[in-house]
Amino acid sequence: MTQKELLYLEDAIGHETSLIDVLTETLSYLENEDLVAFIEKECKKHKTMKEKLMKSLEDCANE
Repeated sequence: MTQKELLYLEDAIGHETSLIDVLTETLSYLENEDLVAFIEKECKKHKTMKEKLMKSLEDCANE
């Protein structure tokens, strides 16, 4: 993996982390059950993506 690709991967992980933080914070303000369910679903989706990106980074480090 090139240095540029590694930097892109790090940026993507940072973006996912920020989004997860915003979604988690948003949950504390919501009362509507449908919105809470939607935000929880989105948060789970972005946590999964972050895990995949982290695994890619780890795989690259182990090569």
